[in-house]
Amino acid sequence: MDELPEPVRRRLDEVFGDVLPSTTSDERDDRPDPRAGDDELLANRPPHHDQD
Repeated sequence: MDELPEPVRRRLDEVFGDVLPSTTSDERDDRPDPRAGDDELLANRPPHHDQD
């Protein structure tokens, strides 16, 4: 898509958004910590889960 003039590329981005990012999630360091959700899950567990 580099061959399109800049105004055309900007308009396409406005209309369609960023469909395919230029980098993959493996290349970025913005992935959530997989352990971060445990606290929320434990705080929001149903009361019947505390009964043994």
